[in-house]
Amino acid sequence: MKAIHFIRPFIPLIPEVEKPHHKIPFREKILWTTCALLIYMVCSNLPLYGVQRAQTSDPFYWMRVILASNRGTLMELGVSPLVTTGMVLQLLQGAKVIDVNLDNKEDRVLFMAAQKVVGLTVTIVEAAAYVMSGMYGDVAAIGLGNAILIVAQLFFAGLIMLMLDEMLQKGYGLGSGISLFIASHISETIVWKAFSPTTINTGRGTEFEGAFLAFFHLIFVRSNKFHAIREALYRQNLPNLTNLVATGLVFLACIYMQGWRVNLTVKMQRSRGLERPYPIKLFYTSNMPIILQTALVSNIYFVSQMLYHQQPNSPFIKLFGEWAVSSPGTAAMTHSVPVGGLAYYISPPATLSDMFHDPFHALFYLMFTLTACAIFGRTWTEVSGTSVRDVARQMRENQVVMKGHRDTATARVLGRYIPIAAALGGICIGFLTVVADYMGAIGTGTGILLTVTIIYDLYEAFMRENTADFSAIMKQQM
Repeated sequence: MKAIHFIRPFIPLIPEVEKPHHKIPFREKILWTTCALLIYMVCSNLPLYGVQRAQTSDPFYWMRVILASNRGTLMELGVSPLVTTGMVLQLLQGAKVIDVNLDNKEDRVLFMAAQKVVGLTVTIVEAAAYVMSGMYGDVAAIGLGNAILIVAQLFFAGLIMLMLDEMLQKGYGLGSGISLFIASHISETIVWKAFSPTTINTGRGTEFEGAFLAFFHLIFVRSNKFHAIREALYRQNLPNLTNLVATGLVFLACIYMQGWRVNLTVKMQRSRGLERPYPIKLFYTSNMPIILQTALVSNIYFVSQMLYHQQPNSPFIKLFGEWAVSSPGTAAMTHSVPVGGLAYYISPPATLSDMFHDPFHALFYLMFTLTACAIFGRTWTEVSGTSVRDVARQMRENQVVMKGHRDTATARVLGRYIPIAAALGGICIGFLTVVADYMGAIGTGTGILLTVTIIYDLYEAFMRENTADFSAIMKQQM
């Protein structure tokens, strides 16, 4: 009996979105996708009830960019339970630790049910850990009733995210809910830092937080227009026009590189030798290398901060990471930044001047990011079923062969491209991330790369659905 079969008694208790009984029209998919996005945005701005504002630094600041989370709201956990559960179970399944055959309908249903059960369990555990750690105030001060209420709010918010993601993936919408929420969160951050009307007293007078509004405001209020333009371009601790330009350039570079691919010609033996292209993209593993690299770094940050706050004078712990509270700047909550140790060297330089002041830090960060992304890119193909061996097996089962080659040569031909695309694609994504961090792009290099790749995938899904609907209409008219 397989271990996954133990989940069968819980299936009737697990909430599920029913599959559509007919093909969902394209316009209806757009409507459901928009509704899911609106629900997420409402939850990410709806504050938790029963919370006391603790004046402490945010220990999860570095993880929020890839988790679509917003501190103090229903989206405190973001998509963390879904991402954690999905990645861990997929890694276990790919490494054959969990014996499951996804081609078998029963195993596939049980595996999806296991993801839900584990995801909801992780949600409760994370919510309880957040409350017990004092992130919302001392448990004795907020009371047991409020503590239970906070956990319940986070649990039901996680349940809503789970159902929205399942709804989109079952064909009611476009793409994945997780990807949609991450892209929305990062895009919102970029737009807010460009046009935020919030005013802040910086010591040089009142300034707007948004870079565009600050530019026009400084032009009007400063007598020296040259210094006003210079301040709008290079001001510190607040978004500036240089950050916006860097963000736009990285967006364009990533979109341009998304089109890099090698098209192999394959023949469909079942269709009397019908030929079609088989594209192998440069970003073969999409954004997974940078997601895994960021998850690794974020966990190192979290453990390092926890150890440093417990033993700040320990020389060994200082080698692992030394931390200091950042200047509050524009944030309502402060966060800690690494100032020494391993955590410091795997973090991006804060500004260009910091990069030139400490070139070893910049070089170490570059090499670490490129190496980690290359390794994760190659590793992900092995555990996600997209390796040379897996793709060749799928082609053989579907009676697809490479044009001009024998059936036995498929793996050899694919081996010339897939490993290189996986490693080189990871390096390119890592390099773009580093360049974005060096240039001070808004939303961090990781956030921008995630947003661009997610939006590009959504665009491709949009075009496929639109083309399919147009073809169906043309057939009906003919």
